[in-house]
Amino acid sequence: MADSEIFDVIIIGGSYAGLSAAMTLGRALRNVLIIDSGAPCNRQTPHSHNFITQDGETPAAIAKNAKAQVLAYDTVTFHQDIAVSGEKTSHGFLIRTDSGKAFTARKLIFATGIKDIMPEMNGFAECWGISILHCPYCHGYEVKNEITGILANGDTAYHYARLIINWTKHLTLFTNGRSTLTQEQTDKLAANHIQIIENDIAELTHESGYLKEIVFNDKTRFRLKALYSRPAIEQHCPIPGQLGCELNEQGLLQVDMFQKTTVEGIYACGDNASPLRAVSHAVATGNIAGGMLNNAMTEEAF
Repeated sequence: MADSEIFDVIIIGGSYAGLSAAMTLGRALRNVLIIDSGAPCNRQTPHSHNFITQDGETPAAIAKNAKAQVLAYDTVTFHQDIAVSGEKTSHGFLIRTDSGKAFTARKLIFATGIKDIMPEMNGFAECWGISILHCPYCHGYEVKNEITGILANGDTAYHYARLIINWTKHLTLFTNGRSTLTQEQTDKLAANHIQIIENDIAELTHESGYLKEIVFNDKTRFRLKALYSRPAIEQHCPIPGQLGCELNEQGLLQVDMFQKTTVEGIYACGDNASPLRAVSHAVATGNIAGGMLNNAMTEEAF
């Protein structure tokens, strides 16, 4: 693979969304390069669910199988590295990597995901994706009817409570400080027998990522099996910003229904452009991005 080669498309991010886009483009006879660091955000999640044909499989196994299928197409090349910068050129786009390589493509797809900003709470990061969960559709069935908590406040807490009570009635809300719920929301939670605990949290005890107790600053404890939370996020990759791609109010890349960003020639798919963080959704948006980008390229060339 020569650095001087001009690819039709460079896909930055080679997890579910990126591989899905690569398969679509590779089958459309596009010369595609995938650049991926090999560190997906769900790497410590034990099982993936709610993805037909793959339900209960490990994320790593799904990705390994997908990568093997995609790289069976000689139109797709995989380069393990970290893309660190990008710039517009007369040919399209130039991407530089951490190892010092430079690659050029006519078009770009960012499938770079997002970075979860873990709260400064002992035990949180170790449990994230194992027993601290973000999505009941992905993981709720496995902890149904268990003693479950929500670590959130305000509207986010209220949304989670209304949703998760469908999976368990043993539900407690932990606001980790003074509640910011409205009186109407508080009354509604009480009517549904959801307790609000405002005590400050000192730490989360666990065994290999599986929660045991919430320990509060006043030394009291609360035993539970699962905890739903939605940490703050930021874009995992700075390059879309360098190239002028706009973010929406959620901090996600702004895309249209065809996964086009606000910069001509750049598409985005997966978690970096959608709040629906699920493997199935990443695969779907990757498929859309690949197909719509190929369609745009055929229109340009015709």
